[in-house]
Amino acid sequence: MFRRKKKEEAVAPVSGEEAVVGEVTSEPIAAAEDSTSASVSQSSAGAEPAAPGARNAVKSTARARGNRVQKVGIVSSDKMQKTVVVRVDRLVLHRKYRRYVRRTSKFMAHDELGSTTGDRVRIVETRPLSARKRWRVVEIVQKAAK
Repeated sequence: MFRRKKKEEAVAPVSGEEAVVGEVTSEPIAAAEDSTSASVSQSSAGAEPAAPGARNAVKSTARARGNRVQKVGIVSSDKMQKTVVVRVDRLVLHRKYRRYVRRTSKFMAHDELGSTTGDRVRIVETRPLSARKRWRVVEIVQKAAK
């Protein structure tokens, strides 16, 4: 299938001679290097060099994080300080019976908004805040009927 190149094939032809099929020439590589260096110089020409103490450039790139997973669920417990347990229901198609089955997951979420039991809230994933808390309450979608 693949054969190893011989030493004669790896050497570029002498100037004035045409390249033989199977030989490696330096001309395409030089052309590729010129085009990549031109594109690098164009991209670096538009960027400003960052000052050593400039944090704004770093923060602007740090803000552009990917889309974080968001879930909507119902608060099932608010007995902790600034933490709520959110129950998220989803419908899953059963493989054998082809019926939808309700699956429930519980997430512990950091709550600065003061949601109570029965509220429908939107949670978003975040960095680990404690041993079991990896979510944060973003908004209260619907308050519980009292």
